[in-house]
Amino acid sequence: MAIPAETFFLDPDSDRTLQQQIQKCTAEAILSGRFRPGEKMPSTRKLAEHLGIARITVTIAYTELVANDYLTSRGRSGYFISENAPRPPDFPSSQSKPSAQVDWNRALGRRYSGYVSITRPPDWNSFRFPFIYGQADPRLFDHQNWRLCALQALGQKDFEALTSDYYERDDPHLVEYILRHILPRRGIAARPEEILLTMGAQNALWTAAQILLTQRRTAAHESPCYPGLREILTQTRCNTVAVDVDSEGLPPEKLPSGVDVVFTTPSHHCPTNATMPIERRKALLERSVQEGFLIVEDDYEFELSFVKSPSPALKSLDKAGTVIYTGSFSKSLFPGLRLGYLVAPEPFIQEARALRTLVLRHPPGHIQRTVAYFLSLGHYDAQINRMGRAYRKRRGVMEQSLREHGLTLAGTETYGGSSYWMQAPENVDTGELSRRLRADCVLIEPGQVFFGPGTTKRRCYRIAYSSIASERIPEGIRLISEAIQAAEPT
Repeated sequence: MAIPAETFFLDPDSDRTLQQQIQKCTAEAILSGRFRPGEKMPSTRKLAEHLGIARITVTIAYTELVANDYLTSRGRSGYFISENAPRPPDFPSSQSKPSAQVDWNRALGRRYSGYVSITRPPDWNSFRFPFIYGQADPRLFDHQNWRLCALQALGQKDFEALTSDYYERDDPHLVEYILRHILPRRGIAARPEEILLTMGAQNALWTAAQILLTQRRTAAHESPCYPGLREILTQTRCNTVAVDVDSEGLPPEKLPSGVDVVFTTPSHHCPTNATMPIERRKALLERSVQEGFLIVEDDYEFELSFVKSPSPALKSLDKAGTVIYTGSFSKSLFPGLRLGYLVAPEPFIQEARALRTLVLRHPPGHIQRTVAYFLSLGHYDAQINRMGRAYRKRRGVMEQSLREHGLTLAGTETYGGSSYWMQAPENVDTGELSRRLRADCVLIEPGQVFFGPGTTKRRCYRIAYSSIASERIPEGIRLISEAIQAAEPT
């Protein structure tokens, strides 16, 4: 690799000669490990032009570095870092530490680390039985057509979409497809002014919380719930109320009075997968109108409904404009895409757009245009159908295996989703169970994190089938069952 000339600079106040400064800059870079053996130095002409000095000055400096074995000359090929150059020390330099230590306990105005989140090993895909949620299965993804759409988005025709700063705008092609094809499937009608693209559903939830909540307002969320949402609400410093869900999701009658915003996942509750029936959705909307609170609907995994057709979105039943709808392509395409959207009345979207502009401007234009092509050319629908067939098969295998090995659901059977919310026998800590199962190459998700810090609810766990092949499910379930039996107190 060639070392850029811009790496070098001269200090006009230095008492060293120009040659000495070039030698010092080169030697320090080699000893720090920034320049490595075999890398090519800038040509004497290029470095002289960059530094604004005579070429002979650079040549003399290089010659001295060759004599000291820092550089080697290869004729017309130029100068390279010598293989025999002094090696950087194996221990960190004491000069790398600042002379004055910062007291970060006092310096940090707010803290964002330390909260309990869903964790999985970085090498999760090397485990034979990865019953983990939300990861893409490469066997189900249409790599070829995605690649073609990405290449099309790189073409000259889409040069502006690739390179331009959209400021507060979104890709009109992607917005149009969402409005005309995605939202109608959920019974939602909207205008372009009522939609905003986000960096995934979590970014959408954060945006809604930032705009709607203050320290004097109260937010209600489901319990158990998505851990990221709980932390988002905590960071707003608002008052929070956790409402226990049942087999039909969030009970509207359990909401306390004085709530300003309700966060809910009615299509597939996270993590239980409970689906809120139409009657309960209407009751929640009626109460929002009567008491004046807003609803933030996280409508993830609505495509994955196997027993019967998915219920209409809460937003589709909203006549008063009290629902802020969030959707995402992360689960239906792949989680690394980080692309979602908000649908809400125009005054809210106006503020959300302004906030997004301040924080991240907009999602990358090339990603937006690639997704627009992938959707408009029919590849997205084919992807959903392919995933649906595979998940339906895996779900059937999973159900049979759960029955055979006597594992218990934490609640009632659900209509879809890509996971099961499970319950171990009393006094079984699923956190410890998870650690033991890793030795058998099995990954499960302990449920404590969904209840928040300080909870004593350690019996629940989640197992998903989005990342595991059907033929491996029975053996994996057997290993989970045996580990639970071994963990039960005698």
